[in-house]
Amino acid sequence: MALTRSRKTTPARTRGRAAKLARERRTTPQPKPPIVALRDATVVYPGGHVALERVSLEIERGEFAFVVGPTGCGKSTLIKMLIREIQPASGKVLIAGRDINELPASKVPLLRRRIGTIFQDFKLLPNRTVYDNVAYALQVIGASRAEIRRKTPEIIRLVGLQSKIHNYPDQLSGGEQQRVSIARAFVNHPPLLLADEPTGNLDPETSIGIMQLLYRINRTGTTVLVVTHDREMVDKMRRRVIALEDGRLIRDERAGGYHDESTREFAARVRHELGVPGDQPE
Repeated sequence: MALTRSRKTTPARTRGRAAKLARERRTTPQPKPPIVALRDATVVYPGGHVALERVSLEIERGEFAFVVGPTGCGKSTLIKMLIREIQPASGKVLIAGRDINELPASKVPLLRRRIGTIFQDFKLLPNRTVYDNVAYALQVIGASRAEIRRKTPEIIRLVGLQSKIHNYPDQLSGGEQQRVSIARAFVNHPPLLLADEPTGNLDPETSIGIMQLLYRINRTGTTVLVVTHDREMVDKMRRRVIALEDGRLIRDERAGGYHDESTREFAARVRHELGVPGDQPE
């Protein structure tokens, strides 16, 4: 009798264990894929020039990373590939786990709305005020007027330009124009922010302010990837460094990792280490 009872109850117990495991799988949070992942990505320009050659790397959510290297090493090509301005000849480019090269052309604008991009030459609309330049980034994604009126002043305050809200680009300094560019890129709070030589045209003191602002944005949870040739600034900041040379990845190091410090402490430390007058680190 005991043997018969065991045979009858075993299938039910098995089904119960299977159901329990299935419930646990559904309720256990699954790890999110890296915000950026390249798999042997190669870019070849017309004429046969290889701009990137079999580059593989991952950038996790919330990271602050630099891409460095000499002129022509493939830094800007990397940015263009991440926003699908250009496509690799081979390999994969994944944003948040999705291969963006498989997206239909009609979906590419949606991808770019989730990626903030900052350029060295600012790319501001010259006939629009600071407010209108930032608001335009919300208008193109169909934000409501109420949302635009709420978000635009908030982000302008974040970048410290509330007193210049009605100024035009030609009435601003280079650093102020770059702050407008950052505000426009971040107003929609994208999970990924790309900065292509954001301090290339700026003096050292202004560059520190821009890096401090990007650092503050990173602390909100946004992943920040900065392409630069300013190796001194990169070394002083002690963040992850991805080095390219002739289109190849030659170095990837987490230079000191993430240090939990205030933006004021960060600015003071960088000023001190670069020898720029200002507050000393505490």
